[in-house]
Amino acid sequence: MADIVETAVNAGTFNTLINAVEATELIEILKSPGPYTVFAPTDEAFNNLPPGTLDSLLQDNHKLKRIVLYHVAFGDVRAEDLMQIEEAETVEGSIVAIESSGGLKVNDANVLKTDILTDNGVIHVIDAVLIPALVAAE
Repeated sequence: MADIVETAVNAGTFNTLINAVEATELIEILKSPGPYTVFAPTDEAFNNLPPGTLDSLLQDNHKLKRIVLYHVAFGDVRAEDLMQIEEAETVEGSIVAIESSGGLKVNDANVLKTDILTDNGVIHVIDAVLIPALVAAE
């Protein structure tokens, strides 16, 4: 089985996320033993950001790093676990809200696919980029 980074690269739908991880030098964290849970926005989710947002983030390494880490939670949290919790602490330090009534959501993002297992955790595919409140306010 591959680690989180290899699994995301092999999926072919997380190119923007992988570019952000590489740009912020977070590859080693996502290749470490973990385990981690990654709420992974698709390339389409990044494309749905307001025009210029992604380019702006790619120019602001500090802000981009916080956003990438906001998509990563500690532990191996499977869909079954997500259904039983209301929030999860992220590696960035903030909390994401978990909603399970009427479909699984992380903050305002819909979970499109759950439980993509890796050597060092699990990936859940989401349809939006999560922005921590403190970064959104900057």
